Amino acid sequence: MNNDSYQKKIGILGGTFNPIHVGHLLLAQNALEYCGLDKVLIMPSGCSYFKNPMEVASTADRVNMTALAIEDNDRFELSRIEADREGNSYTFVTLDILCEQNPDTRYYYIIGADTLFSMETWKKPDAIFNKCTVVCARRNNLTENELEDKARYLRERFEADVILMDIDEIPISSTFIRKQISQGKSCRYYLDDKVIKYIKEHELYMSK
Repeated sequence: MNNDSYQKKIGILGGTFNPIHVGHLLLAQNALEYCGLDKVLIMPSGCSYFKNPMEVASTADRVNMTALAIEDNDRFELSRIEADREGNSYTFVTLDILCEQNPDTRYYYIIGADTLFSMETWKKPDAIFNKCTVVCARRNNLTENELEDKARYLRERFEADVILMDIDEIPISSTFIRKQISQGKSCRYYLDDKVIKYIKEHELYMSK
């Protein structure tokens, strides 16, 4: 594939965002700058077949928190394409829709290092790799050789276009944040202040 033939370069950062935190935002911003992207679609999932729905805030709440977290960045755009879709959210379907709607655009799917090792288990991984460039952050608990070897394997097996950013992933998890909230502990600096306010007002992730 010749990425130079595309007029636009748009990133996609998908996730449950349960809740969205500074690690997500920094990953999107780093990819935006590293790859010279025009903008990044921040894309909350709808119904994910990887997640237990009993542990996930409502789609409406996750979309609202995402909108609050990114409203001050004009290079980030909320995408509801998966949140509004009925049934499970599959990445290959999302990419099919976006590529059909915007044939002049090359999409850059932004992930953390751990995801690089699981993408081939997703539904129709060959279709995913065919429709986008994968942009991966490095993680401190993985060696450079491990990441390079996995990227090389995906390039050979799927003809994947994989970019390994020379930027470390921020080790923050939504699971940790939910635990902090359930224990009544502060999440200041982990979350945007507007997201913290929303969580408090809607009593999300509180101990029952």
